[in-house]
Amino acid sequence: MTNATTSPLATNVSRRRFLKNAGIAVAAGVTFPSIIPASAFGRDGNIAPSNRIALGVVGLQQGWDGFRKCLNVGKKVQGVALCDVDSERIERRRKDVSRFANAQGIRGYADFREMFASGKLDAVVLGAPDHWHGIMAVAAARAGLDIYGEKPLAHTLVEGRAIVNAVKQHGRIWQTGSWQRSQNNFRRAVELVRNGRIGKLVRVEAGTHGAFGRPRGNPKLGQPPAHLNYDLYVGPAQWQEYDARIVHYNWRWVLNFGGGNLMDWVGHHLDIAHWGAGRDNTGPVKIKPIRADYSTDLPFDAERTYEYECTYADGLVINVNSNSGTKFFGENGRWIYVNRGKLSANPDSILNEVIGPEEYQPYLSQNHWGNFIDCIKSRSETITPAETAHRSASVGHLGHIAVLTGRTITWDPVTETIKNDPGASALLQPNFRSPWVL
Repeated sequence: MTNATTSPLATNVSRRRFLKNAGIAVAAGVTFPSIIPASAFGRDGNIAPSNRIALGVVGLQQGWDGFRKCLNVGKKVQGVALCDVDSERIERRRKDVSRFANAQGIRGYADFREMFASGKLDAVVLGAPDHWHGIMAVAAARAGLDIYGEKPLAHTLVEGRAIVNAVKQHGRIWQTGSWQRSQNNFRRAVELVRNGRIGKLVRVEAGTHGAFGRPRGNPKLGQPPAHLNYDLYVGPAQWQEYDARIVHYNWRWVLNFGGGNLMDWVGHHLDIAHWGAGRDNTGPVKIKPIRADYSTDLPFDAERTYEYECTYADGLVINVNSNSGTKFFGENGRWIYVNRGKLSANPDSILNEVIGPEEYQPYLSQNHWGNFIDCIKSRSETITPAETAHRSASVGHLGHIAVLTGRTITWDPVTETIKNDPGASALLQPNFRSPWVL
């Protein structure tokens, strides 16, 4: 399923290692106890403990799809925990999961901290809204859990770097929900571009969609329903009055919680642009705003349409806009365009090119969720590790800052600092509501 070597003994992680990862401070006054994955000591059942990964999920709207697909990988996975701030959603998903033989007797949690501290997990799918990504991911890494995290990696650039550091420090496996990397047409486009089939790459256009469909009409304000812990839903974001139109899906177009379609899709088409351009471990040096149109239908305040230009140290330009798909431009009018279900080129004959065994071979994953599970067992790097996701998301964060301020951003991708613009630099940081800390 992947190009990683799988060892059936790799998940037998020592007690000492997980004790070392214990003692987590997620919010003021909150500390987790020692956590030892259940697979380290075995469980009853017909499946060998070394072949079973105890999996949980946080956020049963966005996280459900990834959790379900991990369960579909098969007997390597045992679903053990569901977590959401909405008790009705937990019960609904508990019924949905009852059809999975490898998720019987699953337990529900109202608070991710309790679930992480239970000692029953090896890995977790994180599907909470963007404003929760940093705190939850760092907490999961400190708890000794391997993580499937939805894109974008984080709500702010500084939170993204914190996730990368925590994953590295605690030796965790990370897979980002940038599943296009596990699709054949995207891999083929990257393979052709990286092997010079369009000549020198001079420009890329990454369309991250744009205008979003959002609820219209009067705000549905009032007291949150009893089954929803709205205070925990808001969590580290700034407090705003409950609006039923936002929970559970449309938060993404409210900048307090998400980043609009720009951040929703930067982990897809810009991620492919970075892969094809060989920029997975770096970023641009200049980000120039071109245009932006913001929603005025409050509280939906994200960009509706936008365009900005990123210049890299070697002169490559990546244009990010509110169209769709990724287009690589080479020399002499040659190009390759890729989108979901699409792959085209000029000339068409490029698509028939044979790549030799000595040429660049992109990481091969034919099942994004299977790749995550296989890498948990082999302790090999996934196709979309945290650093890669951070660099892709960074282009979204920087572009958002550029179009919001209307100023060209000068960026150092090594130190990850904005030069000579304190106001723009302040937007790299999260603004957490007390008592939440990273």
